[in-house]
Amino acid sequence: MLASYVVISPCRNEAEFMRNTLDSVVNQTVLPTLWVIVDDGSTDDTPKILLEYVQQYSFIRVVTRDNRGHRSVGPGVIDAFYEGLDTVDLKQFNFLCKLDLDLVLPPRYFETLISKMNDNPRLGNCSGKPYYINKITGEFISEGCGDENAIGASKFYRRECFEEIGGFIRQVMWDGIDGHRCRQLGWIAISWDEPDLRFTHLRPMGSSQNNIITGRIRHGAGQYFMGTGIIYMLASGLYRTTRPPVIIGGLAMIWGYVKSGLTRAPRYEDDELISFIRKYQWASLLKGKKRATEDINDKQLGVWTDKHP
Repeated sequence: MLASYVVISPCRNEAEFMRNTLDSVVNQTVLPTLWVIVDDGSTDDTPKILLEYVQQYSFIRVVTRDNRGHRSVGPGVIDAFYEGLDTVDLKQFNFLCKLDLDLVLPPRYFETLISKMNDNPRLGNCSGKPYYINKITGEFISEGCGDENAIGASKFYRRECFEEIGGFIRQVMWDGIDGHRCRQLGWIAISWDEPDLRFTHLRPMGSSQNNIITGRIRHGAGQYFMGTGIIYMLASGLYRTTRPPVIIGGLAMIWGYVKSGLTRAPRYEDDELISFIRKYQWASLLKGKKRATEDINDKQLGVWTDKHP
């Protein structure tokens, strides 16, 4: 089994959650070859906690950035990710994972992902599914993420795929654009809802550095940047009105998109990819995302086999 993988974790002021993630990774059945944790200017006990783990585990390395004075999501996270990646010779590894420090992974998480990757050479980017714990009932609840991409908090990549797509862009929606780029080049992007791959998300997905509504507005702005069409955005926003926070979350997404259009915010400068994304989105509206994803993966098989005979 090819199991050489590097994990890169950008973090800032994660003292509240990070021990949960650290413990769940060091107890994996297949350990990382290297884990680079980028401390993005933390002002809490994050550096102290990291020092404890560095002293105990030889595969953990810490990179420290200067304090910019505030938490930054989206581009800021990817800037920190690349500062960690720049310290690594990626050619030494079969796989790469971008991992947040507010998760609890099941013990066979990486073993299971690696096994799936080895079974299917077209798998380029994958993850499990995020769940959160209801603070009142204690119920383990799915965040309801689709199957057509890996989750941004845990992006597990085949190295060749990561290199072919050009890595992550340093903009909001980096974690959506990468999946579309994978499909465009014939790779398969996917996430699975299986017991060994269900991880706990200790901070609500999309909650932003301020609050969850700010996060939803940012998501809508990100969809505009990515080139999403207005009809698809309206359908997506209306669907999200049925998910917590009910009504207002979906409306906030739509507003973020509309506001970006009204202010003529910049959009992603890749007309070919935007056209590819919109065709996929229309297919998803007409026949469902699962069927649309299967069809486009079948269609793009030739693109992949041309480069990987």
